[in-house]
Amino acid sequence: MEPPVERVRLSQTAKDQLTKLKRQTRIDRWNVLCRWALCRSLAEPSPPSPVKISTDSNVEMTWRVFAGDDGDAYAIALKQRCHQDNLPTDLETQAQQFLLHLHRGIGYLAGDTRLKQIEDLGTSLKTQS
Repeated sequence: MEPPVERVRLSQTAKDQLTKLKRQTRIDRWNVLCRWALCRSLAEPSPPSPVKISTDSNVEMTWRVFAGDDGDAYAIALKQRCHQDNLPTDLETQAQQFLLHLHRGIGYLAGDTRLKQIEDLGTSLKTQS
């Protein structure tokens, strides 16, 4: 399946939030935290707000690095979410929604006061709704 983006780029705010999460969870890889963030946002029933996101940080990774061996699963989940939110499923829309979900998820994880260590990531996903 074709990925929604070739390169994943983050805003400076998201980078700062991920830096905090790296300290708390001791997960030292941006891509792993970003995967958790995407899943956290996709689990939220409401669609993300259509805000402009400036990808102005120096954090950048390929889709392959972001998704690892599960790239198709992430792409399918995102496409399904676009369909669920009554959005087109073309690649441009998927790319926009990916960026919105990723950044919203990073914000949710960074703002979760219960998230103190790696074990709390699972709890964050389970109790969010």
